[in-house]
Amino acid sequence: MAILRILGILVMAIAALGGGYFVYTDFLHVQTVTTSLAALAPVSEAIYGTGTVEPERWAKVVPLERRRLVELCSCEGQYVKAGQVLGRQDDAEERSALHELELNNEQLQRDLNRAEQDRTKSDAQQREYEQRWTQVEESKARIAAQKVRIDGLVLRAPLDGMVLRRDGEVGEIAGSTDVLFWVGPPAPMQVVAEVNEDEINRIVAGQKAFLRSEAFPGQALRATVSQITPKGDPTRKTFRIYLLLPNDTPLRIGMSVEVNIIFREKPSAIVVPAEAVAGNVVQIVRNGAVERVPVKVGVRGSRNVEIIGEVSRGMAVLSPARMDLADGTKVRVEKKVIQLAADTSDDTPQPDPITREMPATSPPSAAPGVPVPTADPEDAVIAAAMTAHIDSVVSDARRNITKVGANR
Repeated sequence: MAILRILGILVMAIAALGGGYFVYTDFLHVQTVTTSLAALAPVSEAIYGTGTVEPERWAKVVPLERRRLVELCSCEGQYVKAGQVLGRQDDAEERSALHELELNNEQLQRDLNRAEQDRTKSDAQQREYEQRWTQVEESKARIAAQKVRIDGLVLRAPLDGMVLRRDGEVGEIAGSTDVLFWVGPPAPMQVVAEVNEDEINRIVAGQKAFLRSEAFPGQALRATVSQITPKGDPTRKTFRIYLLLPNDTPLRIGMSVEVNIIFREKPSAIVVPAEAVAGNVVQIVRNGAVERVPVKVGVRGSRNVEIIGEVSRGMAVLSPARMDLADGTKVRVEKKVIQLAADTSDDTPQPDPITREMPATSPPSAAPGVPVPTADPEDAVIAAAMTAHIDSVVSDARRNITKVGANR
């Protein structure tokens, strides 16, 4: 009996070991992964910059000398003509000097009149007349110069337009560094932006751009590249570009905006999250196992990238990529699948609450031969542009880290 009991215990131990080995090989070796569905959606690449809204034509009114303000018009928001007086500086000292010059000129003029009556009597009288005449002319020139100095203390509109802004108050002292008026036509408006020098070669006139302003959260605003400044700033390593705004833009003069210039886009492409691509490979899940698929990377968006290869819409790809998993490794997909696209009841892209990027909308299935409707490419392009600045921020951070390392 003891021997039979021992044999029974051994059989049970062997069964337990076998079961444990089975669990170890078939359960513990199965890797848990997250996936994303490859989607058919627009994708675009954008260049990021920051800018300020300005009128296309405008000018600043700045005092030529540092003096006290004695008059300023209450004309902010009003239209004015070129040369119209907007304000005055204290000119009491200059007017006093002008009065003295005018009195002296009157005396010189009387002396000249007397000398003119006697100029023919002798050569000496003729020379005296000429001297008197020269003195009068010099006096006139000094009077004219003094009037110019007085006129320089008058603040005038430099061009026809609206007084966009007025700064300063009567009684304050203002000089050449103080802008008292901004004058110009309020439309058309443009955005003056700065772009990193390593990206300027991708920008050409006519490219469309999308703007984001804190004053209009969640709203994509359009613009068009109109001009690129030929010379960049070697200190800041940026180039200035000008973007023309449409007449119906809600932006106002002086607002700051984020600029996303679209330089490459596709209205329809197979896209996956950028983190799903490792080199030129993506990993798909087929029959519960990992399989590597070689692909070519096309348009690179800020979050999604275009892939070209044996990957079709709806395939599950590992996101993020797990290059530590060999082909054939059994995997278990988490129930919460990361989807690149999600169907909505009205097929309208919904904004991401963190980045405000509009996720691509998966078109509904259709019968064979029936065209499948897709999301509005323009909306998706706008969405992709809204987060393109992430790439620029990362690039700047990397450059700064490299510089710090080199300085050490």
